[in-house]
Order: sequence, then structure tokens, then C-alpha cells
Amino acid sequence: MDWTLFFVTTTFALYIGIAIWARAGSTDDFYVAGHDVHPTVNGMATAADWMSAASFLSMAGLIAFLGYGGSVYLMGWTGGYVLLAVLLAPFLREFGKFTVPDFVGDRYYSDLARIIAVICALFVSFTYIAGQMKGVGVAFSGFLGVDFNVGIIIGMVIVFFYAVLGGMKGVTYTQVAQYCVLIFAYTVPAIFMSLIITGNAIPQLGFISNVSGEDISMLEKLDTVVTDLGFREYTQTDKSMFDVFAITGALMFGTAGLPHVIIRFFTVPSAKAARLSAGWALVFIAALYTTAPAVASFARLNFIDTVNESTYIAPDEDYEARAAEIEANGGTPIPEWYGDWEVTGLIGFEDKNGDGIVQFRGPNPPDQLENEVVPFSADIHVLANPQIAQLPAWVIGLVVAGGLAAALSTAAGLLMVISSAVSHDICRRTLFKDMDDKTELLVARGAAAGAVVAAGLLGIFSSQLGFVAQVVAFAFGLASASLFPVIFLGIFWKRMNKEGAIVAMLFGLISTFAYIVYFKFGGGTSDQYLFGVSPEGIGFVFMWVSGALGIGISLATAAPPQDIQDLVEDIRVPGTRRSHGMADAEMAPASAE
Repeated sequence: MDWTLFFVTTTFALYIGIAIWARAGSTDDFYVAGHDVHPTVNGMATAADWMSAASFLSMAGLIAFLGYGGSVYLMGWTGGYVLLAVLLAPFLREFGKFTVPDFVGDRYYSDLARIIAVICALFVSFTYIAGQMKGVGVAFSGFLGVDFNVGIIIGMVIVFFYAVLGGMKGVTYTQVAQYCVLIFAYTVPAIFMSLIITGNAIPQLGFISNVSGEDISMLEKLDTVVTDLGFREYTQTDKSMFDVFAITGALMFGTAGLPHVIIRFFTVPSAKAARLSAGWALVFIAALYTTAPAVASFARLNFIDTVNESTYIAPDEDYEARAAEIEANGGTPIPEWYGDWEVTGLIGFEDKNGDGIVQFRGPNPPDQLENEVVPFSADIHVLANPQIAQLPAWVIGLVVAGGLAAALSTAAGLLMVISSAVSHDICRRTLFKDMDDKTELLVARGAAAGAVVAAGLLGIFSSQLGFVAQVVAFAFGLASASLFPVIFLGIFWKRMNKEGAIVAMLFGLISTFAYIVYFKFGGGTSDQYLFGVSPEGIGFVFMWVSGALGIGISLATAAPPQDIQDLVEDIRVPGTRRSHGMADAEMAPASAE
């Protein structure tokens, strides 16, 4: 039986079935799942929304490739979620609107601020979704032999079905199923690998245990193995301390400004439920995030053990016959999975010294040999990990289904942000204020369909970019510099006005986007970095400038109307939210009615 095909088709059928069962019948269902999702269910859906292809496929790969330097992604994303859960989510739910631009438009009493927030949300969402679709393409092409672009189109069709039909209600219950699939798919191979390498069934403990049968810890052995091949120590990094700090900060504050995560807290009945939901989500997220460092180190060790100094066999050769010949001559054939992944372009072999042996080397090899594993994508560490560890075929199929679940759950959440920004914030709240619910629901479905197509095109383009996690990191930079300052100040500083918010968002979005484009596509070099900060971390620097500009402009212009200032006071005390004139004039929240 082809276990990969079995798991993929079974899970896709499950998602479609849930979408039909949870079909949205109103704009409330479509945008916020009727505001009646149970906190535990929402916590699980939030965890799936949060743990994207970047978390599932790329985070462990980056940690495996970069060692300690890759841990900034783990620290930034985890810290950011705590920041969002504690500082923003309950207050945004107390405010009682549908979307992040809805909050910005009403809190800053300005349609212009609402439109700029829509633009920021679209920039962030489309950048983020490119990373998810790249993950879908990689999973399909690597395991099912499907062309990268065809894989993306299949993913688009599935997301189109349950996002357009079910809206947020369908997406919520689909994400619950996807969480179950992805967490099972991530932890089962980790348990197998931990048992094989350390003899400990708990990966988090195996990570800090001795190697099975040896008197040396896993990390010490990994440090020795990688330095012998010319890499820096696994527990060291080549990034400056300030750059590490900036990237962690951008990921952390960007997380707190991500619209697709924030919007999940609008689906529960109250601010108290939002707090409970955030707590549950943290528990569900921790199950994967505490496993990732273990997966990364096992993967790095396994990859070197099985690939380095093996004899190469080309994908078009008869593997079994050639491997038998190599073994008869006393050699070690390269594993069969290597050829499977060569066709995806994620890994390759260039025989620079003509000996037919694969030398995997770092930038400073003691034996002066050149690295012959080119190209090389860190994503391979997770994608091919079950094959590298020679785990059963059903485990490999499970990993593929889990990777697709992670990518599609986050993509669906982002599509909800995009469609609601177009139908609700632009059409209903700005251009056609007398639009009825039925027409708005139709427009929302049309916007979701258009967003699916645009996301697919971005995914195809993203094949030219780096690791999935690094593509996603740009979205976090944009969110931290543009949306986080106005959301944070909008909740905690009643003097923040519309002029300050508009300037802050525009500066954060334009400066961060221009910096990323210049250094990633415009020929900029690392010695030109501002304060030595890479494009992945620049959002953190511009976030402070953006916030300072917002505060300065607000102090230099008129204070917000009294209704707005009273509203800001109300939302910080649970249960005291009242209706406040202009802020609730058109669409009062349920709690204020």
C-alpha cells in the first residue's frame, strides 16, 4: 500500500467533509464562526493556525542547519505568542469587532486608517501565504513525485473548497482536525529517532541524554562531528548578538501583530474565553515547539552519518544493482532516498574531485576538501528525516499529511484575513456602507476565491526564495513594524490619535518592505546592513521608530474624541465595555447592544 497517498487522500476527504458540515450561513459565521467557539476548541484551532509550514517543515531544519543561530525562530515565535496572549488578545476581544483593520478603523475613528491597516494586513498575509504554498509544493513534489507547481494547485483547490464554503466556521473545525494530524505526525517520528539514537522514548529528554551505547552526550557528539567537517560548533552562531536580538524581536512582536492569529480570538464568546483560549493554545503549541530542537539535532546527526563519505548513485541508475556492486567492493552506497529528493532540486551532488564519493563539508574543512552536497536546502532535514532514519513507510506518509495540514491550516487562516479585509473593511465599512449581509457574504466568498488564486501564484514565485521559515520571517518583520505599534498603543494609550496611527503604519510598512526588497532582490550586501541587522530582523528596529513617530505626531496634534478615550478605558477592565458613540455608531459589538 502507498501509505503517503492513503494519508493525504484520507485527510483531504476529512477536511472537505468538515467544510460541508460547518457551512457558513451568515456573515457572523463566515468572519468569526458565530462568536461561539469553545475556548479549548479555539485553542486547538489557534495552534494549527499558528504552527504553519514554517514551524512544521522549516523550523527544525533551520535549527539543524544553523545550530544555535536557528533557535531565534523558536524563541521569537514562542515569546511572541505569549506576548499576544497576555497583552493583546483579551483586549481586542473586549473591543468586539470582526477584523484587525476593523479595530484600527474604529479605534482611530478614520476610514483612511482602516484602509492603510487593510493594506498592511494584505502585505503581511500575502507574504506569509507565499511561504505556506512553497511548503505545499515541496511536500507534494518530494513525496508524491508531483511537479512543484501542480502540487501548489492541488493545495489551492482543497483550501478553496473549505475556506470559500465554510468561512471561519469551516476553517475553525478543519484546523482542529489538522492540529490532530500534524502533532501526531511530528511527534511519532521524533519518538522513533530518539529511541534509535539515545534509547530514550521522550525526544525532549533524549535531546539532552547520552548517545546510546556511548559515554558522550548527544550535543557534545554533534559538536565534534560538525567541527570535524569544517562547520562551526552546533551550539554556536556566526550572527552578531544584536542581529540575533533584532531577529528574535521582529519575530516576537511580529507574532503579536499577525492578523490571522489575532482574528482567532474574535471567534470566542467573551474576553474571559479569549484568555482561556490563549492558554489552551499555548499548551497545544508547546507540544510541537519543545520537540523541534530534538528533531533538529537528530536530523543533523542522521544526515551526516548516512550521506557523508558514501558512494554516489545517480537517480537514473538501477539503485539495487549499483548498491550491491559498491558493497561488494567494500564501499557504502548513498541511501536510496537521496536520489528521490534530487529530482526536487532541494539537494544535489557535484563531484568536484572526481572520486565519486560524497563529501559533505562546511566552510572551513580541516582536510581542505570542498563541499559536494550542492544545492542543499535545510528543509530536507525534516522532510526526508523519516527516510534517513529508515522509519516504516506509514510514518513517512504521516509526516507528509502533517506537513500539508500545517501549511493548509495557516493558509486558510490567512485567506480569511484577506477576504474579510476586502469584503468587510473595504466594501461594507468604507465603500458601500448600506450593503446587506447577504451581499456581503457573497462578496466575502468571491474575495476568498480570488485570494486563493493569488496565493497560488505567490507560491509558485516563492520557489525562487530561501527556506520556508525565512520567507515567513519577512511577514513577521512587516507585521511588527506596521501593525503592532498601533494595536499596542491603541489599547494602552488613549492619547494615541488617528494622525499618529496613520504615520506609524505607513512608515513601518514602507521602510521595512523597502529594506527587505533592497537586500534580497536589489543587490544589497551584508556589509551595508543598518546597525548590522539583517532583513529578517529589521522590522524590530523600524517598529521602535514607527512607535516613536506615532507618539510624537499624536502629541503634536489634537487628542482623540472623548468617546474614543472612554472606550480605551473600558476595554482594559473586563465587563465594563459600553457602547461609545462614534466608535460603535455603525456596527456595535454584541456585548454593547
